[in-house]
Order: sequence, then structure tokens, then C-alpha cells
Amino acid sequence: MTLKWSAVVVAAVAITLCGTTNIVVALLRAGEVPAVVNMFVIAAAAVATLVAVIAHLYDRQQGRLTALTEFLVARLNEVDSNVSDRNAGFVEGYLLRQGQQQDAAVVQFPPRMHGRRLMSGSDD
Repeated sequence: MTLKWSAVVVAAVAITLCGTTNIVVALLRAGEVPAVVNMFVIAAAAVATLVAVIAHLYDRQQGRLTALTEFLVARLNEVDSNVSDRNAGFVEGYLLRQGQQQDAAVVQFPPRMHGRRLMSGSDD
């Protein structure tokens, strides 16, 4: 059982126990149920009800967050499928319209130095 339904069961049992105990004691006229027992049962039912409400709100929030995430992923995938092809040929299309389509020369990056050196003004 989930936390929410466990808390609902605990609250229902606590209220039923409190009511049944008070009715049985009143019918037998053996005295009264101590106030401490009644307060403990009512406090347990109140805490269980509060836990059930918070667990329910948490489940709803998680559901909405999941739905929002799925919608956002679907929308971003749709935008990506529509836009990525247009951007890929933008520069080539622009250069073709201008009549400046040329093959670019491939220039290699210079080799990286394996260490970093600090230079002061006098090392020039």
C-alpha cells in the first residue's frame, strides 16, 4: 500500500477505535475513558489525515511535473526536427545566393603545449 492509503487506514482505525471505546464504556457505565487516551487517539487520527493529504498532494505534483516534462521534451523534439535542417544549409545557401561559394581551406590547429608557463614582464 502506498503511504497515502496507509495513512487513511490508520486514521479510520483510530477514529473507529475511539468511538467504539467511548460507546462501550458508556454502555457498561464502568466509568469514563481517560482524556489522555481520547487525546492520543484523536492526535493519531489527525496526524494520519495530515500525512494522507500531503502524500496525495505530492502524488499530484509529481504527475503534473511528469506531464510537463513529457510535453516539453515532445515540443523540443518537434522544434528541433523543424529547425535543424534549415540551419544546416543556411551558410551554404547564403553563399550560393551571393555567388561566393568557395571551398574553405582546412587549417590545422597548432599543437598544444603540454604545460602552462607563467610569464612575467621581464621574460619578454
